[in-house]
Amino acid sequence: MATVFRVVTVDDEDGHEVRTQYYDEAGGEIPAPRLSVVRGSARGAVSRVAVPPVAVAHAAVEPAGGRERVSSPAFAGEQWAVLSGCVAVFLPADPPRSGRVAFHVAGSGRLPVGLPAEDVEIVTAHGRGARRRTVSAVVRPLAEVLPWVLSVDVEADAPCGETAAVWRHAALYALHLAGRGLLLPGLSAGDHDAWRLGPYAEADATWVRALAEVMPPAAYAVPLESAGEGSARTPLQLTDPYARLREFMDAVADLLPRTPAASAAAGMRPFASRDAQHLPGLRAWAAQVADGRDAGVRVSLRLELPGGAMREYADDEGDAYDEDAYDAALEVAGASVRAVVQVHSLADPLLLADAAGVFSGESGGFGPRTRVQVEDVLRRAAAAWPPLHRILSLPVPDELALDDQEFIGLLAGGAASLSAAGVAVHLPKELAREMTARAVIEPDKEAEREKDAETPAFFSPEQLLSFRWEFAVGDRTLTQGELDRLAQARRPLVRLRDQWVVVDAELLRKARRARKELGALDALAAALTGSVEDPDGVLVPVRAGGWLAALRDRLAAPERASAAELAAPAALDATLRGYQLRGLAWLDRMTRLGLGACLADDMGLGKTITTIALHLRRQEDPATAGRPALVVCPASLLGNWGREIDRFAPGTPWRRHHGPGRDLGGLKPGEIVLTTYGTMRRDAQALAEAGPWGLLVADEAQHVKNPAGATAKALRTLPSSARVALSGTPVENNLSELWALLDWGTPGLLGSLKTFRQRYGRAAERAARGGAAGEEDSAAAERLGRLIRPFVLRRRKADPGIAPELPPKTETDERVLLSREQTVLYEAQVRESLAAIREAKGIARHGLVLKLLTALKQICNHPAQYLKEPDATRLTGRSGKLELLDELLDVIVAEDASVLLFTQYTQMARLLEHHLTARGINSLYLHGGTPVKRREEMVDAFQHGEAPVFLLSLKAAGTGLNLTRAGHVIHYDRWWNPAVEDQATDRAYRIGQTQPVQVHRLISEGTVEDRIAQLLSSKRDLADSVLGGQGEAALTDLSDDELADLVSLHSAHGDRSRR
Repeated sequence: MATVFRVVTVDDEDGHEVRTQYYDEAGGEIPAPRLSVVRGSARGAVSRVAVPPVAVAHAAVEPAGGRERVSSPAFAGEQWAVLSGCVAVFLPADPPRSGRVAFHVAGSGRLPVGLPAEDVEIVTAHGRGARRRTVSAVVRPLAEVLPWVLSVDVEADAPCGETAAVWRHAALYALHLAGRGLLLPGLSAGDHDAWRLGPYAEADATWVRALAEVMPPAAYAVPLESAGEGSARTPLQLTDPYARLREFMDAVADLLPRTPAASAAAGMRPFASRDAQHLPGLRAWAAQVADGRDAGVRVSLRLELPGGAMREYADDEGDAYDEDAYDAALEVAGASVRAVVQVHSLADPLLLADAAGVFSGESGGFGPRTRVQVEDVLRRAAAAWPPLHRILSLPVPDELALDDQEFIGLLAGGAASLSAAGVAVHLPKELAREMTARAVIEPDKEAEREKDAETPAFFSPEQLLSFRWEFAVGDRTLTQGELDRLAQARRPLVRLRDQWVVVDAELLRKARRARKELGALDALAAALTGSVEDPDGVLVPVRAGGWLAALRDRLAAPERASAAELAAPAALDATLRGYQLRGLAWLDRMTRLGLGACLADDMGLGKTITTIALHLRRQEDPATAGRPALVVCPASLLGNWGREIDRFAPGTPWRRHHGPGRDLGGLKPGEIVLTTYGTMRRDAQALAEAGPWGLLVADEAQHVKNPAGATAKALRTLPSSARVALSGTPVENNLSELWALLDWGTPGLLGSLKTFRQRYGRAAERAARGGAAGEEDSAAAERLGRLIRPFVLRRRKADPGIAPELPPKTETDERVLLSREQTVLYEAQVRESLAAIREAKGIARHGLVLKLLTALKQICNHPAQYLKEPDATRLTGRSGKLELLDELLDVIVAEDASVLLFTQYTQMARLLEHHLTARGINSLYLHGGTPVKRREEMVDAFQHGEAPVFLLSLKAAGTGLNLTRAGHVIHYDRWWNPAVEDQATDRAYRIGQTQPVQVHRLISEGTVEDRIAQLLSSKRDLADSVLGGQGEAALTDLSDDELADLVSLHSAHGDRSRR
């Protein structure tokens, strides 16, 4: 009868595993493993120790195969019953499947008469040590014992049944692993074919180790072969229990796949045979299998430095020391650093030992071919770090003595090379790999003592702060005397303060020639970024001291404010929201310090009222009271500023400095002067002479983002101790614009534009392109963020707690089909333009691309715009966009709602105005040429419901206006810059809006508009930075093929698509 045992999982109706059953050769069920085993201590006490349960994956394992025969058990049932009370010891063999199990009676007991017995040498406890002992035992092949051990009653009261219980747990778990397919073919130490379990997952190794921890010593009481006779030089040793369990489980695994199918799994016939096959020619193949599937072992190097505690020679502060004691403590390392080879089992992540112990057999758990595997790894690693070649010539490749240069080379780059080759290098705890160096920037100590406040009342760029280098080993700063002696050291490795220190002589010399003072703005930038450039342009860490550190911490938390700072000024006739109060406190703090600030909140969050509150707050301070404020803004915002001042700061004098008859004479205390950018540019000298201004505000500050422009230059000439920029758009992506705003607010903080670009250009440009940032780029971007964040406060409507009362905003891309006329014009324009573009080069090509894009957008809007028809008496039926616009307006007007209609083209706006008049729809039209007074009248008329449609030029009316009556916003054409569109939408979607806002973007399907819309939708962040500020110009560098793909008319399926 064949000896067959099976592992079968039983599922419920839903396919979930509910239990695992084990069957013997007769079909009888083997009891499932218990969750604990009984372990006897050396003194005979018995205790139960928990063992993790076996969780078997879905499997069906027939180890012996239905047709493969195993020698029938020679023992009858009653004989096995006798052996269940004996101690069971596993005796490994080569090949593993030929291992045996020895049964002997514990203590001085004897085996029953009639059982075949032989002498077996075991190890037993003797006093504090162990001794050899020969016992009479029944020894049976593992293949014969396995069916019995799987069915043994682990609850038997026999005093030594605990050993059989351990082997039963191990055998069942071996079946579990085999059922998961964790079987690898290979060769034994004697070059015989052998299957083994692996690779082990960490959970599997943990399970086996837990079982090893509760394994009774009697179960593995077989002496190591290398233990000799137990002399003093070679004390008697027991096999490691974990290693013996793994040997047993591998032996069980080697029995399992001996079927015809095994040859297919292994790729050759010998691994299907039960007879031992001697296959020395397959050693290389077996190594490849181990490397590819189990990898055998991993090797690392542990550095050991000369020991010996060093007595301290300095006091707690490290300032005073005895020179004789110091000289005794300052030892130079000789060729005494050792690199010790460590071996890690990849099959068992918890198994680690020194190579010396593994090779001698003292450290169990490793296979017989471990030394060969270790030498192979070291040979490959020697190609990465040549000094390892020497270790391969040693009789035992377990450690290597390193001289100074080898040690320094290992620290300098050798460790990284070895790591790349798969060999990690572990440094000792007592080694400080190198001295850490940082710059210390702090106010002069004498000047610091004269100050009463923690931070300066006013930040003066003219201040000078002390600059010095600070070196440390671990967390202890070195004294100047120690640094002098280290600089004189002639060896690269020095023993200092009970640590080995790698001396960087060049760094010490560099510190000696470093500057001694630093300007206040450079010091502040260094404190904020946490780094400063050394004389060679290399960044080093910075420690800020005194009020500089306090100022840094204060600036790093812009919205953290005290109760006094959060109080609104008494003259403000309004209740500020929480975020507005925090913004006011931040602006007040920055301006008091003499630092510029950029308030970059979303449009509609109340930047104007916050700035008015700042002016009133400064009028309450005796140091700034009575000083006038100057607000520079677009012409369209003059009226809004005036209304806001009258509403929220009644009694505050203000005037417009704009238009004919403007005059700056007789400014009243605390008066606010409103002017436009154009007027400011023309009257820069007069405005400068009227100063210095107590507060200078640049509203919609993007107008001065070009640092070389005449407007930006003029603005810089106006004297003021407090400068505030207001902008509703992020400024982080365009370096020159960012520099222009922040350098206007705090001149000199960012250095020159050229230096700023050199330091941060690469990181910002890669971020703008959406590329993956390297480590240097990420570090530069992080430093840039730390530098600018304290000076730019940005809150968004979507931020938690900012504007929870705002109604919902819905944005819809309304896709329309081109009319027949539009299609003909579009295709002809594409065909003719691409032909010309292919022949053009340089600037001429750029101009042709821009001309093509403009023409296509005009065709998409309406043929009359493209053809420049003067009267355009017939507009209907020629444009898909116009048809959709009529549909939308019919609904909006019928609901007595209002709408903002944006276009970037004046000619298209005129056509739409003409069309609306022809339809009898009352509309207003605001464009760049609309006088300021007329603009204000139009805004008031719309807000009072006198016209349902407000037709607006995107550029002229996209910022500043408050048009909350509108519940709809229609973008007739796209600006291709989401930030600009968002600004325009925010004319309606802002604080004070009480109705939901519906945004409609009209897009001609299948055209260049459609492709750009997809780009803006899928890569909005990228579009903000790449297309923002450039529009169509960002597309002029496309190749001919890319451009053709962008502008070619793609077929549109179905009717108008609204998504």
